[in-house]
Amino acid sequence: MGTLVEEIFSRKAGRRVQAGEIVLLDVDYIMSHDNTTPLAIKAFREIGKPIYDKNRIVLHLDHAYPAPNVMAAENHRKIIDFVKEQELPHLFMQGVCHQVMLEEGFVTPGAIIIGADSHSNTYGVMGAFGAGLGSTEIAVAWVTGKCWFKVPETIRIELHGQTQPGVYAKDVMIHIAGLLGMDGATYRSVEFGGEYIENLPMHERIIFPNMSTEIGAKCGLIAADQVTIDYLENETPAGGQPSPQPLSRGERGQVPSPLGGERRVRDFELLRPVNPRYERVLEIDVSTLTPQVACHPDVDNVKPLEQVEGLEVHEVYIGTCTNARYEDLEIVANMLKGKRVNPLVRVIVTPASQRIYKKALQNGLIEILMDAGCTVTGTGCGACIGRHGGILAPGERALTTMNRNFVGRMGSPLAEIYLASPATAAATALTGRITDPRKMQKSE
Repeated sequence: MGTLVEEIFSRKAGRRVQAGEIVLLDVDYIMSHDNTTPLAIKAFREIGKPIYDKNRIVLHLDHAYPAPNVMAAENHRKIIDFVKEQELPHLFMQGVCHQVMLEEGFVTPGAIIIGADSHSNTYGVMGAFGAGLGSTEIAVAWVTGKCWFKVPETIRIELHGQTQPGVYAKDVMIHIAGLLGMDGATYRSVEFGGEYIENLPMHERIIFPNMSTEIGAKCGLIAADQVTIDYLENETPAGGQPSPQPLSRGERGQVPSPLGGERRVRDFELLRPVNPRYERVLEIDVSTLTPQVACHPDVDNVKPLEQVEGLEVHEVYIGTCTNARYEDLEIVANMLKGKRVNPLVRVIVTPASQRIYKKALQNGLIEILMDAGCTVTGTGCGACIGRHGGILAPGERALTTMNRNFVGRMGSPLAEIYLASPATAAATALTGRITDPRKMQKSE
């Protein structure tokens, strides 16, 4: 009996484990992308052993895709050659890796997934353990199917009440980052719960495990419930629904991947904490919060929006694994419909995946955004990590829906990055200055 991470690890270990133990566990999936896979391939060659289970390896091209330079193109070529050589079944080029992992049903309750990306914590939204590791550990898992972990202590964050109009889950998580600081949960599991979380739809829940990385957590977890099951059953192959990609269904209980692998439909087990012992419990009443902004140069430099309102911006970026889902684009489109963004501000919108892009296109959101003066790019991570698609010049200031804002993240180390909700981003795009979205929403 224990915290949610202890329950997940105990289920996988086949015995009761507790915080502080070091355990060697089977992993369900091993994820890496175009920035990290080449290093994993190098380590794999040095190990000199065969891959343990090809179906557990999931590769993505998303961080510098399409390739913005020769080095990125060489990395893509190296990865594709490796996929051919090893006959790996799961290669995706359809958006941000974490969003695609969710959409394609790789993430299910109780699973253990490791990724060569710091925001692999995102998978905790499904009641799964997700953690970011280095490329060498990824290569070791390729050949063993296992990974060792020190079972983390747990911080419980209880979120009560309901937010005011114009205040969103992103505002709540930014507030939490300000309270705990960037190292406030170092190598801890952070459980998010309470009636606020329970009443959130999946697209807003995702923000909390995703940004648990920004407070130093090993993982961020939300216990699986009916919202989780509904998402899996209605939106992913894991629930037995056909993929939106043009694939034929396999036999009952199996879903083919684009390259021929199969993912078995699971009987979902809704693990929950059982008589847990928490290191700390933080209680927050979200009804008191106003829109929040994480200010340059750190994610824990958090201020109520009114304290920075009016600051001029040069770019507004709406994208990333934190806030580029269909519902986020819908919020922005509703605020921009029939209007024009500030003509001196670059407003860049990057849907998180091709599926999201397609839905937004079909429902008219992309047309609204383009008519308002936004630039809508292909899916991926480019601008978020300063690779392409929205790099900042020295002296520029951006307001974005990203999850981190450290110096040099989006290009020049002399630029400034401010983090906020999609609604705040839309309001700011219209005025060219950091603007409270509630003013715009009231005027509609």
